[in-house]
Amino acid sequence: MRNRRTASLLSVGVAATFLSALTPATAFASSQVTAAEDPLRPYTQQKPQWQRCDVTHPATYQCATLEVPLDYRDPGGKKIDIAISRLKASSAKERRGVLLLNPGGPGGPGLNLPVDPVVNLPGEVKRQYDLIGFDPRGVGQSSPVGCGLTADEQDLERPYRPETFAKDVKWARTVADKCRAAEGGRLRHLTTRNTARDMDVIRAVLGEKKISYLGFSYGTYLGAVYTQMFPRRTDRFVLDSATDPARYGRGMFQAMGERAGPAFTRWTEWTARRHTTYELGRTPAEVRKTFWDLVAQADRKPIDQGGTLFTGDAIRAQRATFSRVQKAATWVAEVKKAAEGGKAAPAGTRGQAPSSLPSASTRDVPPDNEAASAWAVLCADTRTSWPSDPEQYRRDAIRDRARYPLSGDFESNIKPCAFWKPGSEPRTTVNNQVRALILQNEWDPATPPAGGQAMHRALRGSRMVTVAGGEGHIVNGTNSCADKSATVYLTTGRLPAEDLTCHAPAG
Repeated sequence: MRNRRTASLLSVGVAATFLSALTPATAFASSQVTAAEDPLRPYTQQKPQWQRCDVTHPATYQCATLEVPLDYRDPGGKKIDIAISRLKASSAKERRGVLLLNPGGPGGPGLNLPVDPVVNLPGEVKRQYDLIGFDPRGVGQSSPVGCGLTADEQDLERPYRPETFAKDVKWARTVADKCRAAEGGRLRHLTTRNTARDMDVIRAVLGEKKISYLGFSYGTYLGAVYTQMFPRRTDRFVLDSATDPARYGRGMFQAMGERAGPAFTRWTEWTARRHTTYELGRTPAEVRKTFWDLVAQADRKPIDQGGTLFTGDAIRAQRATFSRVQKAATWVAEVKKAAEGGKAAPAGTRGQAPSSLPSASTRDVPPDNEAASAWAVLCADTRTSWPSDPEQYRRDAIRDRARYPLSGDFESNIKPCAFWKPGSEPRTTVNNQVRALILQNEWDPATPPAGGQAMHRALRGSRMVTVAGGEGHIVNGTNSCADKSATVYLTTGRLPAEDLTCHAPAG
């Protein structure tokens, strides 16, 4: 559930809110423990050794490495590194505190976010906050995990076909087995709850009573978990493109399949009104037929579009494109021309979003780190939501392809979590009154609006800004109305008086 505009989305614990009054990250500590006896004191009292991150960025962009317990129940045991970065507030007089940033994932490196141009923050926010980036545990420069996965094993795009299902089961089992063999001692501790605890250690090390936060995609779930575990240390939290905290896990994938259908229908209607431009059909039914005829043709013989061979499944795999009607129409028209033997546009002209900047350093990061860490966190968090019986995935994939023909089988097919070991503790139930601002595009293919609405209900003190007609994953920097609401909240603390609907510019 990753988004390349910022970083990544691949796609029940009892919450004890009183724990926020205890020492940082002490979800296992007793309220009787005094400060002198605090086993986390060696971590919370660290003094970061700040240094320039690299020569390609300003000298004011500094990095440091902290230590945290691998297992917070055993603070004296094995330690891991957490890489953090800082871009200080541009005005010492106006400085309010720190704003932690997370790009999504899970598995998304966030060390470079303070200087990443795709994170659109206005000057008034930068004047008030030190921008804090960090690679979550197991990711990037934070004791990265690796499973030795091949390029094919890192590919999760696996549509259901009867003749390939056995291979899909073997793939899912192989990924789980390889990760367990390579990282077995660490996997159960690579959880969202532990990353939230790491965030609270960062807060303490920086000398802050509270943190503010901007998280994207999966980062909204991470932020929500922090609000549940540490509500009194939560300041101003902006959750951009939120996932349903109750469906996080397998349901997160299936929600994408469910939403792809309405997005595709909207695209057929939009494209039919522009037949003279795209020549895909004069009615939605004709546009739909054109598309499925292309899929059928590509199933018989792959279509060479701009040097890339597209099978029917590969065409369906572009399902997220249909949330952006103009780009989808342009691309499908190119594929149609290629299928007819015409000259298609060169590859790479479909308007893909820019990639995030590389990590400040990529040394010693396993090449499969993003995939390995994504599965590690997702599966450890949500193992109990995944059936163990492969036949259940077969039945669900067949059912969901019939329900949601564009991509239902992609989402419901078997994943490595079916064979994973559970994490060190149950996942968090999000249910609190912490104030937060949720931003949501109406046509988000990865975190559909229903997920944002569910997050809004779980965070009862929140307000939600919906961009009607908003296309694509991530709102930040794409809508002046929604961006203004986030800026006002971060700089003044004022949430909208009620939920707000902004309108995307007419296309």
